[in-house]
Amino acid sequence: GWPSVIGAVLSVVMIVLLGRELLDAGPEGLSRAAPDSPWFYVAFAALYMVGPTGDFLIFRYLWGIPWAGFVALHKKRIANDLVLGYSGEAYFYAWARARANLVAAPFGAVKDVSLLSAIAGNGATIILCAAALPVGYHLIPPGILNVVVGSVVIALALSVLLILFSKRVFSLPRQQLWIVFLLHCGSIAAGALMLALAWHLALSAVPAGMWLFLLAVRLLVFRLPLIPNKELLFATVAILLIGPDEALSDLIAFVAVLTVAVHLALVLAFAGAAGLPGLRRGRH
Repeated sequence: GWPSVIGAVLSVVMIVLLGRELLDAGPEGLSRAAPDSPWFYVAFAALYMVGPTGDFLIFRYLWGIPWAGFVALHKKRIANDLVLGYSGEAYFYAWARARANLVAAPFGAVKDVSLLSAIAGNGATIILCAAALPVGYHLIPPGILNVVVGSVVIALALSVLLILFSKRVFSLPRQQLWIVFLLHCGSIAAGALMLALAWHLALSAVPAGMWLFLLAVRLLVFRLPLIPNKELLFATVAILLIGPDEALSDLIAFVAVLTVAVHLALVLAFAGAAGLPGLRRGRH
């Protein structure tokens, strides 16, 4: 349908822009952008696993989902990134509903987990923006700065409204809501730590204040609804803000393109596994 088409078009445009950033000097440009430290790739792998692992812990706690659910949660994350925001939640809801032995009515839990993720993400965005703006406000054009402040205010307002009307909005018991919220907070903190570590391992000379500013920008971009490939969008925005810092721009572009490459590799791996008769019988 049209969401997939729009998501694909936007993703291709951003990949072209980032590819030009990486390949402006030919293959040497890509080689220059790729970090030499093997620990960077270890940190990147940990970063990539944080989101699905956090979701798995949440739904393992709520439903006791089997390890096969880990694959479904990877597909959920990839759908959100490559197709359109929240398309992954729709996929995971369909996956859960097809397995009545897990939960009779999965919609309420999927909705609550998604809303709590938004609240935790909004809170982290507000905290990081408050910490990072004094460091990097001079990099943001005045018009964009107003947009950033407005986005933070909207995020805060939405979170407050969800909390005020929590009894009408949420379906899960209060204790479960708190545990899910704390797991989301832990996942966000772990992801930020792994990303900052990966950046530092690649470019140790960059000051911590710049990484803090870029983490805040990334979280702010990731709060945008219904946008595919937010990692690519973040890289595009970050490069515009950073300007002529070639090494830093190349690193941000490289991480974004590497994320998409891993997404596509997993899509092919999942498709190949689904085509193997033995594996299909094993899942049933």
